[in-house]
Amino acid sequence: MMLFSALVFLSVFAATAQAGKRGLAWPWFNAQLNPGVFNNGDGEVVAIYDWETYAPPSTNGNGGLSFIGMQRCLNCSSSPIDELNARWKAQGWETVFTLNEPDINGISPDDAASWYINNINPLTIKRALPAVTSSTAPGQGLSWVSQMITACAGQCYFDYINVHWYGASFAQFQSFIQSAYAQFPNYQLVITEFALQNPPGGQADQVTFFKQAFAFLDSAAYVALYFPFVATSPKLMEENGATPSETTSCLYNNDKTPSAVGYLMF
Repeated sequence: MMLFSALVFLSVFAATAQAGKRGLAWPWFNAQLNPGVFNNGDGEVVAIYDWETYAPPSTNGNGGLSFIGMQRCLNCSSSPIDELNARWKAQGWETVFTLNEPDINGISPDDAASWYINNINPLTIKRALPAVTSSTAPGQGLSWVSQMITACAGQCYFDYINVHWYGASFAQFQSFIQSAYAQFPNYQLVITEFALQNPPGGQADQVTFFKQAFAFLDSAAYVALYFPFVATSPKLMEENGATPSETTSCLYNNDKTPSAVGYLMF
């Protein structure tokens, strides 16, 4: 009996340790791409979000991945706040993300707290606080999150701290993630956008960075999910306003196959 119990424990532990954390950050202009390309059965890529509460536009629905709705705005035509509850129930989300970079978009922590209590608390699923930048300017980044939590006065129900990062090196990225955890040690992190910012070595530099970042994030028990920026192709990004130097972290090639960065997701 003791041996059986030990084997069961080891089996459960192994399944937990190997649970995938990777996800696809899916732009609105991806209707011609298939997210299922990254769902190859090994369980590394498990989630997809599209900065909206509508289902990901693609050739293959969610691609067999768990869709996470994001109420990126207080209220907007693409994700109306009065449709949030209905979209959650219709699509069966298990997690919801909220507000995209409010720390640099003129939304105060006080206003965000009131909005969150009224609109996000009622969702009986896992919830992430608004996604903030890595800015260290006063009132931005993690400082903004801290101010929102204070404004919530214990009335905001959440499971995750949500952060974005763009910068120059893996060392900077690792330091930022570790500092976020040190500031909010009672919560897991989700990193919903991250990449090197216009690295001089282009895609090769991104590959080196993501190899280091993925290994670090996979080993960090306090990281629940992470989404490299971005699950699209250079061509689609450029057609929607990006410069070539801003496309080096794309997970797809222009022929819709995984890029050198994309292959790291498996």
